[in-house]
Amino acid sequence: MTDQLQAGPWLAPGEPVDLTNCEREPIHVPGSIQPRGVLLAVSEPDMVVRQVSRNLADLVGMAWDDALGRPLADVVGVVPAQAIARSARAFGDLRERNPVELTLDCDGTPCPVDAILHRAVHSVEDTVRPLAEPGPPVSGAGQATATSTLVVELEPAHGPRPFSFPNTYQAVRGTISELNRATSLQQLYDITAEAVRTLTGFDRVMVYRYDADYNGEVVAEAKLPELNSFLGLHYPASDIPAQARALYEKNWVRLISDVTYTPAPLEPVDLPATGQPLDLTYSTLRSVSPIHCEYLQNMGVRASMSISLLRDDKLWGLIACHHYSGPHAPPYATRAAAEFLGSTLSLRLVDRAEDEEHRRALQVRSTMAWLTAAALDEDRPLAETLLGRPGLLDVVPADSVVVNLQGATGSAGVPLPPEVVRAVAGWAAAQGEDVVSTDRLPLAAPHLDVPADLACGVLALPLPEGQYVIWTRPETVHSVDWGGDPHNKAIAEREGDSVRLSPRKSFDRWRETVRNRSDAWTPAQLAEVGDLRTNLLEALYARSRRVAQAALTLQRSLLSEPPDPDHLEFAVRYVPAAREAQVGGDWYDVFQQPDGATALVIGDVVGHDTEAAACMGQLRGLLRGISYDSADSPAGVLARLDRAMDGLQLQTLASLIVARLEQTPEEFEQGVTRLRWSNAGHPPPVLLLPDGATRVLAPAPAELLVGVHVDAVRRDHVVTVPRGSTVLFYTDGLVERRDQVFDVGIERLAAELTTLAGVPMAELADQLLDRLLPARAEDDVALIAVRLNPQHD
Repeated sequence: MTDQLQAGPWLAPGEPVDLTNCEREPIHVPGSIQPRGVLLAVSEPDMVVRQVSRNLADLVGMAWDDALGRPLADVVGVVPAQAIARSARAFGDLRERNPVELTLDCDGTPCPVDAILHRAVHSVEDTVRPLAEPGPPVSGAGQATATSTLVVELEPAHGPRPFSFPNTYQAVRGTISELNRATSLQQLYDITAEAVRTLTGFDRVMVYRYDADYNGEVVAEAKLPELNSFLGLHYPASDIPAQARALYEKNWVRLISDVTYTPAPLEPVDLPATGQPLDLTYSTLRSVSPIHCEYLQNMGVRASMSISLLRDDKLWGLIACHHYSGPHAPPYATRAAAEFLGSTLSLRLVDRAEDEEHRRALQVRSTMAWLTAAALDEDRPLAETLLGRPGLLDVVPADSVVVNLQGATGSAGVPLPPEVVRAVAGWAAAQGEDVVSTDRLPLAAPHLDVPADLACGVLALPLPEGQYVIWTRPETVHSVDWGGDPHNKAIAEREGDSVRLSPRKSFDRWRETVRNRSDAWTPAQLAEVGDLRTNLLEALYARSRRVAQAALTLQRSLLSEPPDPDHLEFAVRYVPAAREAQVGGDWYDVFQQPDGATALVIGDVVGHDTEAAACMGQLRGLLRGISYDSADSPAGVLARLDRAMDGLQLQTLASLIVARLEQTPEEFEQGVTRLRWSNAGHPPPVLLLPDGATRVLAPAPAELLVGVHVDAVRRDHVVTVPRGSTVLFYTDGLVERRDQVFDVGIERLAAELTTLAGVPMAELADQLLDRLLPARAEDDVALIAVRLNPQHD
């Protein structure tokens, strides 16, 4: 529903209104008012009366035609006119200062009167603009200048004004306190209904709530004991048409003090300044549709008042007040107090709804975050992850959920026959939408012949390659008690030779059984599963591209090329595992330090998933920062890394070797280089001497992995390496197999390395990988081979 009604074609003034044309009735410009007061349209700033209701003489003793064109002071008296002018000139919202309390001279008798003021905004060149917003005059380039007319409505104040009584304020104040203490929606409804009835004196007060289609339900009621109850009854949307609902969103209180009233026309029919009828959207005396008055009379109602209940400026319900014993006109101040209670109820309902929605959304967001993270654990099938606890049924409440992902099908909740799943999945895929939903599948797709007790409500996420996620809900059979048959919108009534349509006259309880409907999927649920679909697509893509993406990401972003000094030759390799849907945390790093030494790092983060790869990147960066220009030995670097991981709360473990190739001038002359390293739980390096002999360096048990203990003991190992030797650093994927123990893998590596003495470095690295790795490697492998070249002066 929009804020403004659709423009025309409106019925012409005086054209008869019935159920065939009531939707075109211009109820905002009826051209008349209810005669409980009078209306004057006054131009500003001269304060001259330009339009007036025909019943003016009933209140001020002056004929309506004598008032036109005269100053307001001549019509209502100098002092009342001055009070009106002062209120009109004051800064701020004019309506917030209502009512202006006046005393008129009625044939020598003082008459207390409430003046209710507002401005009707209009353009002299526009056609009638429905539901114009109040406010100061505005203008636009190339358009007619918007002007306004001061509308003055005068209501006799019968008896003492209610806000002269402290008890009225105390009653409202007490109700607000009760609303603040209410612990349920029903309590909020009941408290408000009882308080409004006590305040206004109506025989019956109902809280009336709309559904998504604007059918209404009476959810609370306060009434005289002898009246039959309307509580729980539903009323069709046609009882309050769209243009009436739009007015309720603008003017929050509407009073009909006597439904049998005779309207008092405005004279002249059109406002002289515009040539169009006066917009009475914000008028308190606005005449209402004769169709609505007939509707109320058919219910036996003699007076009626409604108070709008809004959420986000949209009508979600009404406080409806009915009086049966005769006309009833609560004064303006009482109506304002009732409006305040309605606004307070609206705020409390919004607060409660937002609080409940916030809690629900937080829970769903937490579940979604868990599922998103779990979907990245590529050791576990995606379908299994989504169907666990928490799982998809925690994201969207349903009886069943079925998934078909990466060739695996699974379900949770009530089992569904495979043929039903196939039918629903095919139908959902054919819709061509990212999110497909219905709460009435038997009606939306009768050709599927799916039993309503199995899948009446469907929420589906069609995914590429025939994959899907589908939630289902069964049929929810329920009864709706209507105030009269909602399908009988008009009753033919014989009047001579013509048939006239009139509002329905029967308001007896009429029960309708609703079938082929499930509980509806909410807008929030649809938005959340849309987000879930995006996350699933990302997970599927990551899994389908696991090998290429892992190798490409690691090699390009982390596994940089080693330096190329004259006295050293390097070969580095990284081989990702061939296992399904996993990336790893193996890495190498080689860089020169400012003191001339060459640093070498080989490491393996515990785990085989995206998190392991991310932790690997963090550790690599930390190590570079710690060791680049540090005077610490490799053992000192590892000790600092332990402390950094503890302080930064990096919750990971890794095996690691940090090494340095160092050379003093004396060692240069001798043709040797020192290799200094520290080992944190990693496979030992292997030395290949120029004569082909091999040596496993420090094969004894190594120290703890990094990340185990902040104060782990770290030791350096040192060996002198002659020129022409090759040192090999590697991760456990090169030597560890399910069918052989670790030591056997080391022995085999040393044996193969012996046969490669003197082979160029690139060929040496490639042949080692070919000989030692099976066709489908079980684990990632990182490798550094460094050869000490002969040096020349």
